[in-house]
Amino acid sequence: MTNQQRNFLYSLWDLFCSLKLTMFLLISLAVISIIGTVIPQGTPPEEYLAQISQTKINLYKALGFFDMYHSWWFILLLFLLTANLVACSIKRLPNIWKIITQPVTVLSSNLEKSIANIAVMKTSAEPAALKDRMAALLKTDFAEPTVSEADGGWHLFAEKTPWCRLSVYFVHLSIIVIFIGAIIGSIFGYKGYVNIPEGGSVSKVMLRSGKELDLGFSLRLEQFSVAKYPNGAPKEFKSILTVLENGKPVPDFTNARVIVNDPLTYKGITFYQSSYGNAGNYFFTVSGLDGKNSQSLTLDSNSSATLPDGSSMHVLEATDDISQFIPEYSGPAAQVEIHTPQGESEKVIVYADNPELNIQHAREHKNGVVLQYKGAQKKMYTGLQVAKDPGVWIVWSGCFLMMIGVYAAFFLSHRRIWVHIRNGAVTIGGNTSKNQGAFQNTFEDLVAKFKTHLSKEKQR
Repeated sequence: MTNQQRNFLYSLWDLFCSLKLTMFLLISLAVISIIGTVIPQGTPPEEYLAQISQTKINLYKALGFFDMYHSWWFILLLFLLTANLVACSIKRLPNIWKIITQPVTVLSSNLEKSIANIAVMKTSAEPAALKDRMAALLKTDFAEPTVSEADGGWHLFAEKTPWCRLSVYFVHLSIIVIFIGAIIGSIFGYKGYVNIPEGGSVSKVMLRSGKELDLGFSLRLEQFSVAKYPNGAPKEFKSILTVLENGKPVPDFTNARVIVNDPLTYKGITFYQSSYGNAGNYFFTVSGLDGKNSQSLTLDSNSSATLPDGSSMHVLEATDDISQFIPEYSGPAAQVEIHTPQGESEKVIVYADNPELNIQHAREHKNGVVLQYKGAQKKMYTGLQVAKDPGVWIVWSGCFLMMIGVYAAFFLSHRRIWVHIRNGAVTIGGNTSKNQGAFQNTFEDLVAKFKTHLSKEKQR
């Protein structure tokens, strides 16, 4: 390998060990996450596409903004941040590991000068006898010490929670594990949706990309129900589902209940309650102002019909009692949206028991078309969000590791005490990896106990 190649590799290694690269990648991911929140993911609704130009639509598609979290460049950013964290850990870990596994047990003069917490006490006791009593005192009030003889004296060393220095690496590892889980979920997972009418079953779902995916089993909607508040607003909607394998119900997944925040999971695929609507038909009559030439009209929730004046209409929603919304009227009613040949649109309430209101509307608009609502077929459908994420448990494992690492990083510290006993003096030194203020109180209490013990030895 030439010097030029070696210098290039060293430069590349320094780049991946750089904190600047870490900050750049984190800021980039944060900005991208904002874009993913603002721009609808999956198949954008028509209302959103109507607000932006075709040039922007093509640009967003080319950049993968409509499925950003599965795009190659988003996964590349996660990979680069993972490599950055690994490189930083590899570069800094050996020094930390040496501090943990090979601690300095002798309080040398150089170490004594570098420690902020130092106390020196005079004594006339014999060092060999004093070191046993000091070791017992240190074991009781701090931690069991290591005793060694060097430099013409006795050295005692005790430490607490040295492994907490690895907390930052637990956090690094947790982030890497979370990224791995996210990448696995991004590559091998998917999100989609499906609508199932009562009594019907489906074996395929529509993905956000617009493609159909075969589940490998069927899902049947046995029943759908909606509980409402007194004002008519939905309180809870519930689906009763049965999983079918080869056309036969799966015993543990027969008549399974699915409500909001209580999904159904089968073979790693989770079904969330998302929406609902009427899967049956709506019935109307269309006539002139004189009531003649009456025709029947049948629509479902997804279809539209052309009226005699050239307008088109489709049903938005229907109710069995309009008094919940308009107290002065009662009976069934439907809200429809009418589009005129001139491109105008209007939302109209069509009544079943108040035909005079339907005639009044026709006269006001001078179109000569009178609509009357005749009711609806009671058949509901449930709308389910479908998600598969094989990396979710890896992500949860990473979150658990992060909790351990963050707790150790903020609430634990590596505390060390050195004691040097020689003829005529006892020197005590102490150091901590963090939270110096709290450790100073601990150190002062320990020194006070040592002084009390030495004073008792002097009285003997």
